[in-house]
Amino acid sequence: MRIFDELYGTVELDGVLAELINSPPVQRLNGVHQGGASYLVNPDWDVTRFDHSIGVMLLVKKLGGTLEEQVASLLHDVSHTAFSHVSDLVFDHKKEDYHEFIYEQVVACSSIPAILRREGMDWKKLLLDDSKWTLLEQSAPELCADRVDYTLRDMYTYGIITLEQVHWFLAQLAVVNGRMFCTDLSAAEWFVETYYKEVIDFFMNPLNIYGYDRLALVLKRALAIEVVSKEDFLKEDHQLIAQLSTSDDHEIKALLDELSTDVELEETLEDYHIHRKTKVRLIDPSVATDGSLVPASTLSKQIRVMNEAAKAKAEKGVYLKVYY
Repeated sequence: MRIFDELYGTVELDGVLAELINSPPVQRLNGVHQGGASYLVNPDWDVTRFDHSIGVMLLVKKLGGTLEEQVASLLHDVSHTAFSHVSDLVFDHKKEDYHEFIYEQVVACSSIPAILRREGMDWKKLLLDDSKWTLLEQSAPELCADRVDYTLRDMYTYGIITLEQVHWFLAQLAVVNGRMFCTDLSAAEWFVETYYKEVIDFFMNPLNIYGYDRLALVLKRALAIEVVSKEDFLKEDHQLIAQLSTSDDHEIKALLDELSTDVELEETLEDYHIHRKTKVRLIDPSVATDGSLVPASTLSKQIRVMNEAAKAKAEKGVYLKVYY
């Protein structure tokens, strides 16, 4: 199999990776948007979980990760529901981890265990403990392939950074003892700035917040009156929207109309209609200096200032007044 990725170029794959990519659970991610409700309020916000899953796998491969870690990377988001993190609002998962909560069940009921078994791989040992996959996942505020890929992918796709900048940053990444770090402080500073354009400027963009709020409300209503079930959340975005659109419930119709209506949004603490906080996401890449790895913030006032501002913004949340 030959695949082309916008960030990492053309790569030849075969064996278990090719079979998994072609499997229904992974192909479903083509219909699940990374930004949840974002594509409904801005069609240009259209990165999918499939794009990201392929990207994380390729980044791990590029950094020398084993075949097993590449498999885990490809499958790390396979349990994301339709509309991704919108389901966390619907099911009240404040840690934004509903996809992790259902991960084992989703994988167990799919074709993935059989594919891995044919390759001599134990799916539970491979997929249910990601602590051993240190390139794929690291606790914040460290770098990991998951954070690096979604940041670079979204910001490149949405025109915030260039492909030349992406390639420059990737060239500054290195690995020691399975841990990703920056070889240059300027690369760490650039990534921190770019990361906050993602998790603050994009995730907390008023239009994004509005879309999440309205879609969560319509999905909660649809669940309450049994227009949809929990199982339906494992469909693709367009399938769930189509299911909602068949309802003659007045509240569902009104909320769907609001999603497709041009609105004016004002950030204000007075008479606001929506207040939403997102998970606090901070980043502080390790940097190589004098033969050891240290947090970039210990070397850079710029990073300390950016981290303080991002933390304050995330903890405050977004207060929106909506005008139709």
